[in-house]
Amino acid sequence: MIISDNPNPELIEFQNLMSKTDKFLNADAVKREDYYAVRSGHPLEKDVFEAIKECAKGTSFQNSIQLVSGSAFPDIVAKKYYGVEVKSTKENHWTSIGSSILESTRNQDVKRIYLTFGKLGKPVEFLSRPYEECLSGIAVTHYPRYQIDMRLKNGETIFDKMGIPYDELRQMDNPVVPVSKYYRSKLKNGESLWWAANGEENVVSPVVRLWKTLTSEQKNDLIVQGYVLFPELLNMKNSKTKYYRFALWITTQGIVNSSVRDCFSAGGQVAMPTSSGNYIKMPAAFGRIAQNRDKIVSWLIHESEEVLQANWKVKRISDKRIRQWCKLIAAEASYGLDYDEVFDVLSVIFSLE
Repeated sequence: MIISDNPNPELIEFQNLMSKTDKFLNADAVKREDYYAVRSGHPLEKDVFEAIKECAKGTSFQNSIQLVSGSAFPDIVAKKYYGVEVKSTKENHWTSIGSSILESTRNQDVKRIYLTFGKLGKPVEFLSRPYEECLSGIAVTHYPRYQIDMRLKNGETIFDKMGIPYDELRQMDNPVVPVSKYYRSKLKNGESLWWAANGEENVVSPVVRLWKTLTSEQKNDLIVQGYVLFPELLNMKNSKTKYYRFALWITTQGIVNSSVRDCFSAGGQVAMPTSSGNYIKMPAAFGRIAQNRDKIVSWLIHESEEVLQANWKVKRISDKRIRQWCKLIAAEASYGLDYDEVFDVLSVIFSLE
């Protein structure tokens, strides 16, 4: 990182410095291509640091630049206001994976950042641009990180796509929420965000298990939680697509099940009480809902509003969550059953007013 105690120069001065630095590095790369071809990480940061120091001579940045090693963001800071993040690739292209969207190690004094990118695949070249202008999307390693494209056109950044300015996103307490919301809006049928299955950062299990290795209680809990999150599971149509979202969701829990349909199709029918005191025959799923009433109530009460909105595909969550969920279940079950009868049975199970 580069740090300075001098007053802030104008942005145009910093832009000129970075343009001059690019020319310096590219001229040097022509002379020493083999040298740069094997540089990366911290060694390349030192190279960029030395280049900026040389190019800063005779400018307001002269004698004000310091290289700070470590994991701080950005790698280079000048005048306590401007910064330079150094990235590179060994390939002959201008794309790479960048820094975390959280920016938890960011120097809070830095307001404007440039990205200096080293394309170290021959021919070696360097290019610097404003940081937010070359971030094309999000990729996920252990945490969502920006995708870099140094040739990105104006208006095609991830921030343009999301409709959220970079400076606004970076200052959010949890930028994963709007990012996952955007990517969820682009999902096709049969797709899911494994890294943010419930609309926020997801803790993915390091162990993958087969469904058949789970205990009966573990299977039951997942099935019942599936009913809570994915009302379409109660759709009475014989449709394979109604299992897609549940199947994708359990993979985020580290569980693989090649026969999801069998979890919900068995059991026949059970007699369920109505508000009139009579009993009607209904699919076994409603018997399971009755048996797990307290768990369902607890999940509905404690689940975040964002998670329920995302999975129920509704604009708002009612103050009466249990009633709202019962209506969603009845609406799905009405494809084969009578809506009023289903809602009546659920009203009895959950003692709705």
